[in-house]
Amino acid sequence: MRAELDRAWRILATGFSFLSFGLGGLLLWAFVFPWIRWRHRHDPLTRRLAARRVVQRSFAAFIEGMRRLGVLTYEFHGEEKLARPGLLVLANHPTLIDVVFLISRLPNADCVVRAGLFSNPFTRGPVRATDYISNAGGPELVEDCIRSVRAGSCLVIFPEGTRTRPGQPPVLQRGAANIAVRGGIDITPVTIRCDPPTLSKGLPWYRVPTRRFHVTIRVHDDISVTSLTDPGRGEAVQARDVTDWLKRFFFEGGADGRTGTGDQGTDHRVAGAGGPSGGGHR
Repeated sequence: MRAELDRAWRILATGFSFLSFGLGGLLLWAFVFPWIRWRHRHDPLTRRLAARRVVQRSFAAFIEGMRRLGVLTYEFHGEEKLARPGLLVLANHPTLIDVVFLISRLPNADCVVRAGLFSNPFTRGPVRATDYISNAGGPELVEDCIRSVRAGSCLVIFPEGTRTRPGQPPVLQRGAANIAVRGGIDITPVTIRCDPPTLSKGLPWYRVPTRRFHVTIRVHDDISVTSLTDPGRGEAVQARDVTDWLKRFFFEGGADGRTGTGDQGTDHRVAGAGGPSGGGHR
């Protein structure tokens, strides 16, 4: 009986969390971002950074709210590596809220988002105010991403392009690898694990697991793109090589001695009473 009540509560808490996420986006669009536009109307770069910081803090509050409601627990390893500017952050994508976790730790995050989000009433405020990159950019999309990283933004991309489908072999797109190869940009790989699996592709949000799920986010050391490719080969072949390495790293236990699950001496702070990443209970 207690287990059934706990699961019923987590269904309600999950629904409330996503409802508050949508309503929060509307409130930011209606009140916060117009004020930021007016406050920094003569300085577009400051305006964009201010909007991104608002999104970062909002996402951190959302994740912490889900933890306090008993929906999930989480931990970050190597979080301090995300404090640097100009990163190309590539991650696997097991859950619906992976991008929320990552942006909650990136004050100047940039993303490639679906074009439809620019017209969705719940998301158009944040994605427009932050100048996120639309995937409708066509041939210029890769160059837009390279410019973003070189300008100091931390670009978050999921090479799969969508969430992992449980039980199906992962398929990675080459867009992320093309950005790394053509821009000569090092990769900051991030592995995300969710136990038990939930919020995955094709699974409704209300199909909550039998217990609170735990998310582990591990930021690994940077990988030089030149160490993964042969500069004498064409860019298309180099992008294929990088994509193959990413697949091994994320889904096949790593490559060249670097694993996608191993501990590389980073911090072990667990989300608890001290804030979104404070030490404490799980």
